[in-house]
Amino acid sequence: MTKDELTSLLSKFKARKVSAEYIVERISAGISEPLGFATVDHHRELRQGFPEVILCEGKTPAQVAAIASRIVAHGSILLATRADKTHYAAVRRVMRKAKYDPVSRTITANTHLVSKKGRGTVLVVTAGTSDIPVAEEAAVTAVVMGNEVDRLFDVGVAGIHRILRQSEKLRNASVIIVVAGMEGALASVVGGLVRVPVIAVPTSIGYGASFKGLAALLGMLNSCAAGVTVVNIDNGFGAGFAAGLINRKEK
Repeated sequence: MTKDELTSLLSKFKARKVSAEYIVERISAGISEPLGFATVDHHRELRQGFPEVILCEGKTPAQVAAIASRIVAHGSILLATRADKTHYAAVRRVMRKAKYDPVSRTITANTHLVSKKGRGTVLVVTAGTSDIPVAEEAAVTAVVMGNEVDRLFDVGVAGIHRILRQSEKLRNASVIIVVAGMEGALASVVGGLVRVPVIAVPTSIGYGASFKGLAALLGMLNSCAAGVTVVNIDNGFGAGFAAGLINRKEK
């Protein structure tokens, strides 16, 4: 249940158009919905400002479709991450207007409900082209949360002039997400150039000694630049969600 729906219900109760029992029933039904294999948390939108997001990894296409259909039927925006084409095919059978982005591996629906909530631009930066899938997961997440998103790809430290010539974009951003594999040095460079929060995302891109992102993770955690925070390896969604919360307008 959204805040608008709750406000409408309370107004109807005040006008004696609905009973207290009806209000209790509606609120209880809007808290969670058991599906046997999952319990859909409908209250999350009211609690956190955005609906439950589906992690498709480890779920069957039928399970993803069932959860997605209940989220959309509840009148909420759908975001599903780490989806493949079989997940999307199952979701599209129950909602024809669902969209799939193969780069970010996301499924979205009800995006017409997205309203602008960001106070500025979320800038998503990658060190290399290979980091783009994780970056796009972050970007799509920030977009469906109501943020304006800009992108700056393939500006890693191997050619540091590439990021230095983008100083205007960096200065204009409200929050910056830096996505990098290998040694993860780009996050420190960007963190030392700007006065806004930097969210660093280590990726599993790199040769053997990068240990599938562990080297980048440790490098970012040990950043000497103030204001850099770090999410888990390949966690574009976590970075995009955190950026959305940081960038959210004050009411």
